[in-house]
Amino acid sequence: MTIRLVTFDLDNTLWDVDTVIHRAEKETRNWIQPRVPEYGSYMTSENVASLRARVMEENPDIRHDVSALRIQMMRRAFEQCGLGRTEADAKAREAFAVFIRWRNTITFYDGALDTLNTLSHRYQLAALSNGNADVRMVGLDSYFSFAISAADVGSSKPSPEMFLEAMHRAEISPDRAVHVGDHPIDDIEGANRVGMHSIWVNFDGKTDRVPAHATVTDLPSLVGAIAALEGS
Repeated sequence: MTIRLVTFDLDNTLWDVDTVIHRAEKETRNWIQPRVPEYGSYMTSENVASLRARVMEENPDIRHDVSALRIQMMRRAFEQCGLGRTEADAKAREAFAVFIRWRNTITFYDGALDTLNTLSHRYQLAALSNGNADVRMVGLDSYFSFAISAADVGSSKPSPEMFLEAMHRAEISPDRAVHVGDHPIDDIEGANRVGMHSIWVNFDGKTDRVPAHATVTDLPSLVGAIAALEGS
């Protein structure tokens, strides 16, 4: 069996997303504060939850588009803070530009870039993400042939759409594709359901029983794990 396509989850597979999002949100709040001073006191956890639910209910088409959802939530919040609709929309888009810049300022896990470089010479690589990381902005576009997000297909992993679209673009069958990710359901079960091979990235050495075809505890081990799948 010859593997031709290796797809990767991004957040918490190639970098720690919690640190990234925390910093991005902090920098965004710092940008907003002098421009919309009421924003900080308005965005309590209760208001955030209510705002998210209302925006998603009124805009079901952006349920899987985390960028559009964030922009609309900020716009609504700015309106609640007294800005007119046009100004609120403009400020929300400016604030999102700050957020997305920091959201794509990341520190890769050890061995990530060397591993991607090695694999890119042997296989076609692609990124599959439920989030809004941008492979070009983080500097991975030289390794990945293409990237697909939940917003692109209107559905989030573990739903099959993203995996199927990747195989369609690569023009391959599931038995020639491997998906690599950290999430037992979104990544591993999602890939398994469409017939792809799956590799669980288990950095913490969890003892959970995850039905992956292979498990690695560091990224450099992916090279051997994929080769072993080919030889099985």
